[in-house]
Amino acid sequence: MTTSAEPGTVDINRYDPERRRWLAEAIAKVRADARRSSDTHLLRVPLPALPGVDLYLKDESTHPTGSLKHRLARSLFLHALCSGWVRPDRPVIEASSGSTAVSEAYFARLIGVPFIAVMARGTSREKVRLIEFHGGTCHFVDSANAVYEVAARLALERGGHYMDQFTYAERATDWRGNNNIAESIFDQMAQERFPDPAWVVATAGTGGTSATIARYIRYTGRSTGLCVADPDNSAFFPGWRDDDAEVTTEICSRIEGIGRQRVEPSFVASAIDRMIHVPDAAAIAAIHVLEEVIGRKAGASTGTGLWAAFHIMSELARKGREGSVVGLICDPGDRYIDKYYAPDWLADQGLDIEPYQARLRDFLTTGELSA
Repeated sequence: MTTSAEPGTVDINRYDPERRRWLAEAIAKVRADARRSSDTHLLRVPLPALPGVDLYLKDESTHPTGSLKHRLARSLFLHALCSGWVRPDRPVIEASSGSTAVSEAYFARLIGVPFIAVMARGTSREKVRLIEFHGGTCHFVDSANAVYEVAARLALERGGHYMDQFTYAERATDWRGNNNIAESIFDQMAQERFPDPAWVVATAGTGGTSATIARYIRYTGRSTGLCVADPDNSAFFPGWRDDDAEVTTEICSRIEGIGRQRVEPSFVASAIDRMIHVPDAAAIAAIHVLEEVIGRKAGASTGTGLWAAFHIMSELARKGREGSVVGLICDPGDRYIDKYYAPDWLADQGLDIEPYQARLRDFLTTGELSA
């Protein structure tokens, strides 16, 4: 509404009480989800061959939508709602390799707006099923690099909001605390024999998790190092190594949820202390061996970080140092039965995990991860 209070004064008032009421209710629903969800467990993994080095895995698979991305989706929705970008009856659109879309579909249904996930056609069938289970719609593209453009176009065409996790992941989360993943890890480590880990190992899909952990470590004055493990065909590792944010790769990552063909805007390279490139076969071998140790399946993003954690633990032991290392269980393995746990898929991809499994089993016995 536009009114003129006096000559020369133009008053444009866009305050909408109905929309503000809807917004308050939507935000309350998202915040209530956080209150209902107890914190995720921090598992101590028994490794008798390394008596002076402890391994912990933050089990993010126990979130209501089953992955680390539940935290991200909640933060993205709160950020978008408070910014005035999400409106009633208008769709939310996201470019995603799967798990973020599962979690965003959950929150979209929670506040009563449509959700569309733009994803590569090769995304695991179980993730597609979960997106649809939570009320979302999947829009497939043939090239993983096309997800950004298509998601933005759909948002424009349908009058919706493109959530754009790859831009907003690192800025939507309060890295100072508010029970973010870093604060949760350090609170849970407080009574352990090495409460401040020597290293926290993360992986990067957007870069938001690594940025949050790195910033929190610095903010709280700790000396803990932050390592990011990166899979084959990802631009993050070479971009960080060469200090070149323009690096791209020709093909997409086979490890769903992590590794990108470009260095995403949310990847804060300057906050990362160390990066380790992990071959895909090693990452997949790691989740098969993890199942032997803890009796549970995990996704290959977990395996990527786990291989790097084992590498660091072996290094610490070799140098005669004690301490703890914390990694992440990013999502459950039942989403990938047709991929990382399927011999036919591994053969089609030319991935031989047996040599890496042998090295890992030797590591569990000796504490030394051979080169």
